[in-house]
Amino acid sequence: MTDLSGRSALVTGGASGIGAACAKALAARGATVTIADVDDIGAKRLAKELDGKAWAVDLLEVEALESLSLEVDILVNNAGVQRIDPIQDFPPEQFRRIQTLMVEAPFLLTRAALPHMYARGYGRIINISSVHGLRASPYKVAYVTAKHALEGLSKVTALEGGPHGVTSNCVNPGYVRTPLVDKQIADQARTHGIPEQEVLTRILLTESAIKRLVEPEEVAALVSWLTAPEAGMVTGASYTMDGGWSAR
Repeated sequence: MTDLSGRSALVTGGASGIGAACAKALAARGATVTIADVDDIGAKRLAKELDGKAWAVDLLEVEALESLSLEVDILVNNAGVQRIDPIQDFPPEQFRRIQTLMVEAPFLLTRAALPHMYARGYGRIINISSVHGLRASPYKVAYVTAKHALEGLSKVTALEGGPHGVTSNCVNPGYVRTPLVDKQIADQARTHGIPEQEVLTRILLTESAIKRLVEPEEVAALVSWLTAPEAGMVTGASYTMDGGWSAR
């Protein structure tokens, strides 16, 4: 498939996990992909593999993004982190950090990309949200708050972008097999006071009807479809890929 030939894409957090899978899927369809990541080495490695570009950037440095202008046709807001603690123990600076990375940075990147998209009459903004953008879990106050905010940003972007040929959607996976989830296993074991080997069955997959992790390539396939001409009327939506979690 080469229906993205001539299109440019930017994927944040693109050096690994979901972001890397999305970058590969978009490149396979002909897009020129820029890998944006704080991991400079990883971004350059993948960019070379995909004949794309690397952008070494710390998205927490939001002031540098305020005057940014992005000439991209596809924006995948994927970069994120996790922190697990009860509210009363949650460090305020970590709460602010997560909102900055996962809400303010996507807003600023969207803001920077829309003029180019409007001028071309085409744009696809895909926000990697989570089932936690629709549901809550204990001990994840910052992450759940940020993902709910990202859902709102995506919907407003859809309403404003629609008349200009720009769509905006969220993809809402459950737990995906990524380094971010691997790190959570130890954190969840500590917070819940259970062995690490029990975290997957007792915590991560307890709400899912399908008892396995989502694969990054599955998320990337949905992201890829949302950029296709066939998805031109899909906007302001939140696509769950959570094994049935949100059906409860």
